[in-house]
Amino acid sequence: MKKGTKPPNSNYAAVGYCSPPQHSRFRKGQSGNPNGRPKGALNMATVLERTLREKVVINENGRPRTFTKIEAAVKQLIDKATSGELKALQLLSALVRSAEEREIQEPVANSAFDEVDQKVIRGIMKRFEANRKTGQIDETNTEAQ
Repeated sequence: MKKGTKPPNSNYAAVGYCSPPQHSRFRKGQSGNPNGRPKGALNMATVLERTLREKVVINENGRPRTFTKIEAAVKQLIDKATSGELKALQLLSALVRSAEEREIQEPVANSAFDEVDQKVIRGIMKRFEANRKTGQIDETNTEAQ
């Protein structure tokens, strides 16, 4: 058979780059990953978060107290740092520094509107009231004053 000619079989399909053999192609309506990710499979962050939120009972001054695991770990780190352990002190100062940076970076969720925002909101509310009274839609383009 010459190169570039098709065999006499009419079911022939070109095989090559981006064209796998017909028998190994996905069937219509069949997934390429039939089992897929199992439902309820957790990633590492979720497992870590759940584990750190578990409760643990610790005897403190002779009395049992309940803490989350993260609270107990931080408390233990602080105790070691105050007793003079250098590694614990370094880790604690790094945690404090990162917590302070995160606090600064996070925008305040309940911040009040700027004066300009208040002015725009008042203008919109006036238009809504006027339209409700007249029963019409105002399609004029009004700008903030």
